[in-house]
Order: sequence, then C-alpha cells, then structure tokens
Amino acid sequence: MKFTTLIAAATGRRRHLDCAAARYGQPRRAAAVLAAAVLAAGLAACSSSGGSASGGSSTGSTSGSKLTIADVAPFSGADAALGPTYLASCYGATAAINKAGGVLGHTLTCKSVDTRGDPADAVPAVNQMFASTPSLALVIGCTSDEAASVVPIINAHKMAMFCMTGQAEFDHVHYPYFYRLVPPDLEESYAMVAIAQRLHYQRIALAFGNDIGSQTFIQPAISALKKAGITLTTNQSLDLKANTFRTEAEAIIQSHPQAIMTEALGAADPTLFSEIKQLNGGHVIPIIGTSAAISPAFFKSAASAEGAKTFAGSFHADNLVVESGGPSFTTFKSALLSQQGKVPGATGNFATYLSAPGGVHLYDGINLAALAMIMSKSTSPSTYGPDIIKIGDGVAGATLCYSFAACASALKAGKQIRYEGPGGPTSFDSFHDSTGIFQVDTYSPAGQVQVTGSLTAAQLRALS
Repeated sequence: MKFTTLIAAATGRRRHLDCAAARYGQPRRAAAVLAAAVLAAGLAACSSSGGSASGGSSTGSTSGSKLTIADVAPFSGADAALGPTYLASCYGATAAINKAGGVLGHTLTCKSVDTRGDPADAVPAVNQMFASTPSLALVIGCTSDEAASVVPIINAHKMAMFCMTGQAEFDHVHYPYFYRLVPPDLEESYAMVAIAQRLHYQRIALAFGNDIGSQTFIQPAISALKKAGITLTTNQSLDLKANTFRTEAEAIIQSHPQAIMTEALGAADPTLFSEIKQLNGGHVIPIIGTSAAISPAFFKSAASAEGAKTFAGSFHADNLVVESGGPSFTTFKSALLSQQGKVPGATGNFATYLSAPGGVHLYDGINLAALAMIMSKSTSPSTYGPDIIKIGDGVAGATLCYSFAACASALKAGKQIRYEGPGGPTSFDSFHDSTGIFQVDTYSPAGQVQVTGSLTAAQLRALS
C-alpha cells in the first residue's frame, strides 16, 4: 500500500498522477500476458547470447542523429485521449531539450505507437516499434491498458520506460528498466472516499467501466466506504462498448445516492451522466472521479452531457499534487504551451494538459532520462538507467536545478545534480516507484482545473 511513501510525500515530495484504466477483458488479458511472458523469455534469451535487442549508445549512434522517444499508449478506442495527452508532454519536453543543445550531440523526436487500448493490439505494435526504430532511446506511456503485456517485452529489450499504470502487480515485481511516478490504484480509491468524507456524503453509488483497470478500484473503494461509515447504495458496471446506460442510470437513481464515484473513460461516463439527467427530471447527481477525468477531452464531453456550468458545479476528482508556480513550473508551462496546435490528436483547452494525468509525470520522466544520458555519457538504457535515480533523488552535495537546460549545464561543469521538475522531488524505492500526495480538483465552467484542497497521508491511511 506504500503508506511509507505517502508519509514521505507529506514532507514535501510532490508528483502528478495518472492511474489510467485498463481497457480489456480478463480472458483476453490472460492470454496476452501469457504470450507476452513467453515472448519476453525468448527475447531475454536472445539478449543474453547476442547483446541488447535495441537501444543506442554514445558510441553506436552517429553524432547529430535523432533519438526517438516512443509514446506507447491508446490513440484509438475508448481511451484514445490518453495517447495525445502523453504526446503533448513529449513534444514539450523534447522541444526544450533540443533548444538547449540536445543530448550528446543528438536531437530528440517523438513517435506514436497506438496500442488501441488492448493487449492483443499492443503486443504486435510494440514488437513492430522495436523492429522499425533503431534510434529508440526511451519509452513513455504503457498504461494499464497494455502494461501487463508490454512491460516484459520492453524490459527484455533492455529499454528504459516511464509507465502510466497504477496496477498493483508492479509494486511486487522488479523490472530493471521500469520506472513509475504514480501510485497503486487502491490509494486512488482511498482518495476518492476521502473526498466523499470531505463533502459530508453519507450515501455513495459506484459506476466503473467493465475493463480490468477500472474494476481494480472497486474492492478498495467498497472497503474504504465501509470503514468511513458511508453507505454503498449500488455498484454498477459499465460496458465500455455499449452506447446506452439507461438500466444502470435507473438503478443509480433509485438507490438515492448523494454522489457517484466513477471511472469509465471514452463516451461511457458522459453518456451515463446525460441519461441520469434525463431520467432524473433534469437533475444531476454529483460526481467524484479519478485523476483520469482531469483531461480536456473528458471535460468537453461531460460538459456537453450536463451543461458546462452544471457539471463544473457538481464534480470533484482526486489528483496528485503538482507545482503551480516557481522555476520548474514556469519552464514546464512555457515548454508545453509552445506546442499548442502542433500535437496530433490534442483537443479541448490545451492549457488543461498542465494538470492532466501524465502531463507532469512524463515531462519529468523525459528530463530525468535525458539528463541521465548526459551524466553517463551514453544513450544506452543499460548504462544511463541507474543515473535516473541518482539525478532524481540526488546525492550529498548535489546542485538543485529545475530545468533540463540548467541541469545539463551543471553536469557539463562537472557538478552532481538533483533535478526537481514541476512534479517536485522524487524518492524512488527498490521497484523504481516514486509517488506523491493527493489534491482535490474541480473545473471552472470554462474547463480550467481548480485545486480546492489536499488529502494527507493520514487521511488515506485511515481508510486502508
């Protein structure tokens, strides 16, 4: 449950969150995971006899050539908004890095790898990525949609990755090339119940997508609601392939909740909201969402379903605390907004990406990896990987710096550094996890993210 991590976070460590929901059913997932495990074992065997299957090095890459960062995420399907969110961070981070001189004579570029939110599509897409991208230097994304299937493959290729999955299995299995700056999904469940407590709700309905990633929120939420003394009125599963949820909407209305805790991405949640309003005499039921609801695409569709003012006035979500000022945020904001109008698939209010899940996390992850390349004088993940943690957590006497440009300059001057980005300082554990404390977010009627409070480690611990 990593409450020691949360306690440490309460002293100042901050990190942005995206517990993106998985988008596949259990039978297909089991088959895909088995296939991925078999493939990963084969790749590892080949690697042990023939060297790394991918990844460049300072001696193996031609100076001045481009290094590729691959965004492995859904760009189509129910979770199609996730890919562009991560791509916006990649565009912003790499633009700033290239402006500052690049990495070891290389410029960085971004590549989209569409998993379609399904491991059956993700596995061949990732295999094709490795076959067609000899300049690959880092993978970002790998959401709960596909992480269980593709992480073993990426790891077998000895490729560093910053993944956006909250699945608890990664708390217990060590992948040397896996890095994560998001907490397990169960902690987000506790955060949602803590919000319900803060708002003095006594009756809560659950409505989560039928995908395995969203379903993992349910049991921790039920347990936490019971511990909080809050009545669970109904637990509805939403089929992400359905185009109507009238039956579920009627069941929720008839159970008379004061609010609905939910995560069902794509069109599912907005459709449910619209039908509840229609069946409930024009009245909406307040929503408590996961951090995945902090997205320009989600706000646009939910506001259309309920009316922007109505939705904004009845919505809360958990999120991880991020900086909203200071030198690291100023640099991040400038880098990200410089890419407005340039990111394929980006929709809605582009400024929302400054708070959207994955925005801060992946910007920091890319900077950490790029700086580690400079520190190790190598673009090979097997060489630069360990320096990610050294640069993030720092060492005694390290110079604190807040941007790639400033940190790179300090490294070139022979200094030890500690990078602190807009997500705040890191504190990696033995599984390469570094998580943070939660805040409570709402929207303005214009779709701007507003922070209304924070949740302490003690509050979450009390619900575990």
